[in-house]
Amino acid sequence: MTPERDSNRERTPAGATAAPRPRTPRLDQPRPPRRRIVPEWDPEAFGRLSEKIARFLGTGRFIVWMTVVIIAWVVWNIAAPHHLRFDNYPFIFLTLMLSLQASYAAPLILLAQNRQDDRDRVNLEQDRKQNERSIADTEYLTREVAALRMGLGEVATRDWIRSELQDLVKELEERRRGDGHAGHALFPAERSERPPGRDADDR
Repeated sequence: MTPERDSNRERTPAGATAAPRPRTPRLDQPRPPRRRIVPEWDPEAFGRLSEKIARFLGTGRFIVWMTVVIIAWVVWNIAAPHHLRFDNYPFIFLTLMLSLQASYAAPLILLAQNRQDDRDRVNLEQDRKQNERSIADTEYLTREVAALRMGLGEVATRDWIRSELQDLVKELEERRRGDGHAGHALFPAERSERPPGRDADDR
């Protein structure tokens, strides 16, 4: 044995285990949630709330209520006793509240518009795909109808068969009229040429 191994054995006391390995995160277990300083919120719920607020801000009811509040504010701070007034002329606090309302209303309206634009974009994409499918189906049906027309052009129709049969009947009648006498003379001769007892054999 080398002197280095002997020195290592002397440093580790008897019965002591090896140095523990650094703890690594296990792959079969999820990571513990990290603490965040910024508060978390649901973007979908916040977006729905912003849309409701934006819709309310764009109604006549909001304008009426805001007008009533401003008139009551101004009348109270003018006609009320001096010790009960909370916003004397020139109504600085009212101006601050209206500015605060506008500063919050503008981003909410923009957020609602962005969500509406996203929905419109998705709807337009779906409409475009639907139109493409409709055009493809129409072209396929057009080709099928053209193929059926070409196939029907080669099929014998009822009128064509009727006309052909009429022509054939006329031709047979003309032949019968032209060869009528020869046919009457021919059939008895053929009967006389048959040997006797042939009919019995045929039976």
